[in-house]
Order: sequence, then C-alpha cells, then structure tokens
Amino acid sequence: MANDKTPIVAALAAATCALLGSSLPDPVQAQEEPKWDFNTALLYYGEDNDRVQDLSLNILARRNFVDDRFLTAGLTVDALTGASPNGALPQSVAQTFTQPSGGRTYTISPEEIPTDDTFRDSRVAVNVNWQQPLGRLYQLNVGASASAEYDYVHTGLNARISRDFNQKNTTLSAGLALARDTLDPVGGVPLALTPMRLADRGDDDDDEGGGGMSANGWSSKESKDVLDVVFGLTQVVSRNFLFQANYSFSDASGYLNDPYKILSVVDGVTGDAVPLVPDPVFDGPSHLYLYEHRPDERVKHSLYLQGKYNMAGKVLDLSYRYMSDDWEIDSHTLEARYRWPVGRSSYLEPHLRYYTQTEASFYTPSIVDGAPLPGYASADYRLGNFDAFTVGLKYGWTTNSGNDASVRLELYQQLGDIPSQQLIGNQLGRDNYPDLNAIILQFGYRFGL
Repeated sequence: MANDKTPIVAALAAATCALLGSSLPDPVQAQEEPKWDFNTALLYYGEDNDRVQDLSLNILARRNFVDDRFLTAGLTVDALTGASPNGALPQSVAQTFTQPSGGRTYTISPEEIPTDDTFRDSRVAVNVNWQQPLGRLYQLNVGASASAEYDYVHTGLNARISRDFNQKNTTLSAGLALARDTLDPVGGVPLALTPMRLADRGDDDDDEGGGGMSANGWSSKESKDVLDVVFGLTQVVSRNFLFQANYSFSDASGYLNDPYKILSVVDGVTGDAVPLVPDPVFDGPSHLYLYEHRPDERVKHSLYLQGKYNMAGKVLDLSYRYMSDDWEIDSHTLEARYRWPVGRSSYLEPHLRYYTQTEASFYTPSIVDGAPLPGYASADYRLGNFDAFTVGLKYGWTTNSGNDASVRLELYQQLGDIPSQQLIGNQLGRDNYPDLNAIILQFGYRFGL
C-alpha cells in the first residue's frame, strides 16, 4: 500500500520533462553498425526515525541505429517501506488512528509526530523512446511511459521536436507530454473534510483496496490528467561553455488530494485535538480528524537555467530552477556539480543542492472546532514552508574491460517551519513540523554490447 504519492508522481513528471528537453541534445554520431548501451543503477534511499526506505533498480537501454536513429527503453523497480507523517499534530496524550483499510488502528505516543507505519509499496515503471532526424536540421523524439503501484497507475505519451541553427551551435526545442493517473486507494477514496472513519473490530484485513462503493459512500477510484509543455534553448557559447534555458508549463486537473492525509480538529483556545467518546462497537480514532481537501486543478510555471564550463578537463555544472503555481507555492532550486578527473581513468564529482519553497495558500496545521470549514485545507508538510539541503560525492572510474562504474553517497536534510501566527495555545510549545534526514547511496554501471 502506498500513502505518499507526491514523490513518485514528481519523479515521473521530472522524467517526462527530461524527455521533453531538459537534457542536452544528443551529439550527432556516425554509426557503422547497431550497438546496445546499458546504463544501470541500484539506489538506496533511507530516512531517519524509521521513516521511508526505498530500494530502487534502474535499467536504461539504448540502441544506436544507422542514420542517427536511437531507441531507448527504461525499466525501474522500486520497493518502499516505512512510516509517513499522516498530517495530524503531536499531542500531550497518546493518539489512536484508523488505518486506511478501516480494519485496524495504530497508536502514537505523546509528543510524537503521528506517522502511519503501514506505508509500503512496490512500483514497476517502463518507458520507451524513439529519436530520429527529420532532414538535416530537425530532430524528432517521441515516447511513452507507464507505471503501476498497488493503488496507483500512470500512463503517458510525450513528443519533442528540435531544430539546429547557427552551424548547430544553437538548438531550439518544443515538447508536449500527456499523462493520465488513476488512484485506487486502500479503503476507498475518502470524502474531503469528513471525519476519519471508525475501525471495525470484526474486520482485520488491511490489504483490501477500494473495490467499488464502500458502506460510507466513498468511491473506489479517482483520476487526474496532466499536460506538460516545454520550450528549450541550448547554446554553445564557446568551445568550453554550454548554456541551456527551458520554460515549462504544467496543468494537472482532477483528483489532487492525498487520500491518506488528515488534519487535526482542535480546541480554539488550547490548540489540543478534540477527543472523541469511545464507541462501544468500533475502535478509534481517539480524536477528531478530517480528511484533507485540495483544489482540483494546479497550474505550474517553471524556468530552468543551466551552464556547463570545461576548465582544462574539469567540468563545472551550475543550474537554477524557479517554479511558481496557482496554489501560491514558489520554489527556488540551486544546484552545483564539479567533475574533477583523478588520474586517467577516474574522477570525483562533489554535488551541492539547495531547495526552498513557500507554503500553499490552503496549508494549515489544524482546523478549529466549531469554525466554518474552509474551502480547501491540508496539513501535508510537503505543502508547507521548508528548506532542503543535499551534499554528496560521486566517484567514477573506467574498469579494466572499458566499462564505466560509479558510486554516489549523498546526505539530505529537510528543515521546515510553521509560522507562530498559525499555531494555537499549546501548539506553540511543541515540535509540529516533521524535519527529516536521509541518506542516498547509489551504485552505477554502464556497459555496451
């Protein structure tokens, strides 16, 4: 079961944008015979405090045909486990929550940020892409992608066309991607801003999906459509300097809620969660919680700038990305890599990344009991104010057989903040934002056949 969809969907969107033009154009080569090139990677991502753990295998195969034609096929297999914050606030007393299936409950100790440890899933994603020239100056790139999780299915199509100018020192590109995502959450799709369901003591099956209309009237499936448009410019400034700029537009419409996220309903004076009277037939929840509600459309605009500079074999890669959307989230991403040759067959590549974002207009840590319900509300920390830092180092080398191998180690830290004016009473004395630290370890191996 997966109860944290945004990182996976974000990864798919990033992959789509890469196909549309965020990567540099492929150099023109003269091929004498077809050749397969394989790029493989095994990645481990682990958050502290027994939160999300991910083991991922990635295989990218590329075949070079004559006349500068390329076929690329990718396969990704993920296994995720761990605990994910459910959106509720920590309290001075223990809190009991209903699991998504409605068959069991779980209890969080006092002063701890509530997390749902039922988060586990596996994902299989595939993509295929065909690239070929159209005449002497144009190049066409078309592809398709699909992925499946226990409760989530993605399908997508994309296309990009580019044209060279100025003796192929300038390349303009335009791309389009369409995607349909279908969500079939465990226990069904909850009605927005309604109380968390009770747990039936006679039903202990946690593995059942929606499977139709549930007893409380929830639907079993929802979907969303995503349109991405990208325009790009790549410019060879000099023999040692390459510059790239992309503008992207994204429009997502449909079901954009996270069905596993909730909000605490609190007392307007103390800020403590409102307790519920125990039910003689059903277990939990112990307090009043409501399922979140987000707008059913999100429009994003992004600007990406990148420069690569070769300094006698040492390559400095700098990039900046700005994103703004109609949820009032603004983000900035600064990233730097420096590839430093070590000897004739190896290199070191330090990596630094800084990310910061503002909160969504409907982000709120809690809802006051008795107050009119807002139109939209979410306590998902990923929609709040936070900064994120990544520091890492990659070591790559050429093996005796002539293949490329690498190992990469990175540390990730996310620090968030809830403004004091959004906190009530006793909330001011608690740690309400789930900061995290994570480690990323990746092994890569590239070979040809």
